[in-house]
Amino acid sequence: AVVSTQSTGEKEYNGGRKSPDIVSWLKKKTGDPCKVVTSKDAVDTEVEISHFTVLAAFSDRSSAAGAAYTAVASDTDGVVFMVTDDAALMAEFGLADGGVVAVRDFADEEPRVAMTGDVTAESLATFVSANRLPSVVEFSDETAPTIFGGDIKSHFLVFSDSTSETNKAVLATFRKVSKGVAGKMICVFVDTNKGDNGRILEFFGIKKEMGDVARIILLGEGVDKYAPDFTELSEENLAKFASDYLAGNLKKHLNSEEIPDDWDSKPVKVLVGKNFADVAYNSEKDVLVEFYAPWCGHCKQLAPIYDELGEKYKDHPSIVIAKMDSTANEVEDINIRGFPTIKFFPKGTENKVVDYNGGRTFEDFVSFLDGTHDEAAEDKKEAKDEL
Repeated sequence: AVVSTQSTGEKEYNGGRKSPDIVSWLKKKTGDPCKVVTSKDAVDTEVEISHFTVLAAFSDRSSAAGAAYTAVASDTDGVVFMVTDDAALMAEFGLADGGVVAVRDFADEEPRVAMTGDVTAESLATFVSANRLPSVVEFSDETAPTIFGGDIKSHFLVFSDSTSETNKAVLATFRKVSKGVAGKMICVFVDTNKGDNGRILEFFGIKKEMGDVARIILLGEGVDKYAPDFTELSEENLAKFASDYLAGNLKKHLNSEEIPDDWDSKPVKVLVGKNFADVAYNSEKDVLVEFYAPWCGHCKQLAPIYDELGEKYKDHPSIVIAKMDSTANEVEDINIRGFPTIKFFPKGTENKVVDYNGGRTFEDFVSFLDGTHDEAAEDKKEAKDEL
């Protein structure tokens, strides 16, 4: 992370990872965060480069509205905030003193959006968040920081193959629906035909051959996912999906593979979302679970040790060694932030979950499982290898 330390305190950098982005951010944090302009050419040039900018007219930036504008400019990464008192430029953009307009060149979008109401730090931040992206933004490495780093934490996603016959119609419908959730949700198109999007498809358990698919997520301590009960992405269906979510009427969606026929045939039991509770919360068993990712290097290193552990306890009457692929399966109230994550589920009726923070050697695991372990993983060794 890049951090600016001024009298206002530390500010974490959440912008792009390219050098021009970082240089622009540093200039904003160490000097005037607003760019003074006097010509339309200056505005047009910035829009051509960044596709979005904000222009305000202030004869006195020390006014309450002017101070709010400067403060939001300083706090908002990735957006150039322009300011002018030039009469001709104000007339060009239809601005009175104290007026604010968003200027952009998004396809099929209004190129200028005037802010209405009082200019306060809160209202201006909301205005910028609602207009700095197209009504439907395509997911990419460049747009990801803006999508996930913004103030709007509810995201409406449509997954579609850009080369398919249905793609254009689906996106046109999605854009219509997006107008009704502007300022409440960020609407995102994920192209399932792009190889770079493999990780996000894996995260949602979506494959290209599934066709056009909709999901909603809420970003918090974890990521809550919501799936619709329909397959046709019609305007009516998508609009109802969004309204039901905003009204709090949807139940979280948890990914799960089907239960393998041989899930318990080996010493290390294979868990998926659909059989997790039956095994992990068995009141008569102490269950150690490794939450892993198939591509994780640390998980591959742990595999022979974990297999040896399973072999040791395969005939134990009350200890179960298990694992779950967390890229394809999810469990209610279990948030996995790194791989491998190991949790212990002690026997009893309380459905207790213990974070295992001990060592990762065979002896460490055996010492833990054969010892006292109902409150926490008491092993204090700092050997928690996570990605």
